[in-house]
Amino acid sequence: MAAGFRKLDERVVWTGTLVSAGTGTFVDPAGNEFERDIVHHPGAVVVVPVIDGAGGRPEVVLVRQYRAAIDAELLELPAGKRDVAGEAPLVTAHRELEEEVGMKAGSMVQIAEFYNSPGFCDEHSFLFLATDLTPCATDFQGHEEQYMTIERVALASVPALIAAGELVDGKSIIGLLVALEQLGKDRSL
Repeated sequence: MAAGFRKLDERVVWTGTLVSAGTGTFVDPAGNEFERDIVHHPGAVVVVPVIDGAGGRPEVVLVRQYRAAIDAELLELPAGKRDVAGEAPLVTAHRELEEEVGMKAGSMVQIAEFYNSPGFCDEHSFLFLATDLTPCATDFQGHEEQYMTIERVALASVPALIAAGELVDGKSIIGLLVALEQLGKDRSL
């Protein structure tokens, strides 16, 4: 409950394989009732895998994959839904990194968490910085991952990619900017 708002009820309108949707009834601080549509999501992890690139400058490992909701490919950080009951976000992050980009992290540190679209959805994402990476086998899941490509990008070029509109995925922008700030404190980019 925040600032005098209260949730009174919610009725499920639709249930899918991953998400469900409902209509919630709420009361504002003045006692007025109102309704909002809400999408429920199991949550996600986002991983910023950083490796040493040319000249020792950090590079980030990204994936380019098809996203059906927008019928286009996006350049993104490796990420995945928290769809294994009881699995800790850290465990999910390790699993997703291995499945999507074929890397094991010697160090995986949570650096942030955020709500993706709280105006209508409760998806909560945990952001991890992965370093000390070693190759392992990938385990692509689903149609999109079968066709995605893995790309390495200089971490210092991230602001330019965002400004040019080449990087438009919200979770990736958040993750890369947080990692860029954190790593910038530790070393010269």
